[in-house]
Amino acid sequence: MKVKIETDESLQEEEVIIRCREINEKVLQVQAAVMGLEGTGSSMALRQGDKEYYLPLEDILFFETENKIIYAHTRDKMLETGYKLYQLEELLPNAFLRISKSAIVNLNQVYSITRNLTASSLVEFMHSHKRVYVSRNYYKMLVERLAEKRKKL
Repeated sequence: MKVKIETDESLQEEEVIIRCREINEKVLQVQAAVMGLEGTGSSMALRQGDKEYYLPLEDILFFETENKIIYAHTRDKMLETGYKLYQLEELLPNAFLRISKSAIVNLNQVYSITRNLTASSLVEFMHSHKRVYVSRNYYKMLVERLAEKRKKL
């Protein structure tokens, strides 16, 4: 893999372009690493009725599919996004993790996980009554990523 840096004083903001023959695990890891650097300060346009909100990503607890619409949940709001979950997986920094076919959580907002050995486990968030379920297939990855975050602290 070649790494090349070019400067362009006419750019309004930094831009990272990854050129590849095919999207593979290594390319996705590079993308995740670069997006993870962005983390704070990023925001997303979300809608509620006729009103559009521009919220910092750190305010979003989780994304969830309901009746083919993707909602972003904050502590007190449920707002629509124009993205599909698979698109959000690619766009969001690595503080976000897919935990089921219908949900992506913000790892920085997870307060607790109530494990259920026979079914989905319950994820709760800090300073919120909202909850979402992590499926058995994604449970191990969620616990591992949360453990990684604890090691960094």
